[in-house]
Amino acid sequence: MILKIIQKKHMLSIIVAVAKNNVIGKDNKLIWHIPEDLKHFKNITTGHTVIMGRKTFESLGRILPNRKHVILCNDMELNIQDENVEVLPDISMLKKYIESEEENFVIGGATIYKLLMPYAKKMYITHINQEFEGDVTFPEINQNEWKAVYSKKGLKDDKNPYDYEFVNYERI
Repeated sequence: MILKIIQKKHMLSIIVAVAKNNVIGKDNKLIWHIPEDLKHFKNITTGHTVIMGRKTFESLGRILPNRKHVILCNDMELNIQDENVEVLPDISMLKKYIESEEENFVIGGATIYKLLMPYAKKMYITHINQEFEGDVTFPEINQNEWKAVYSKKGLKDDKNPYDYEFVNYERI
């Protein structure tokens, strides 16, 4: 007898903007300002759950509209009174988001990316074709585990001062 296993489509995705030297931030801030990338982030994540660490949440400066925020943080003193914010002290409590059939997005920071990358099935990466000095980097992408399935070059102009490209990856 052959058992047919139905595999759920887990949809944990990563979204990030990464400089040529893998830098993603400095002093808990984005280093660059690319309005088209911010618009891209908003378009992809609106209506979904965004998962982040405490520092990333604090760097946002506000609760992003039309998104549920899940903050992975072992500081139990962190108390945010908002129905769109959930604070979880342990990665094991993220199971429902990791195994969800809905797409949920990991938005940073470096520790959270590294911790959740093994569970991600997709990555939406804005590659910025410039090196920046920073104190936070994105983990190396193992080319044997990921394949690029979409890319679109961004337009460099007065408002978007760097060469950049939107690339979507799927786990092989």
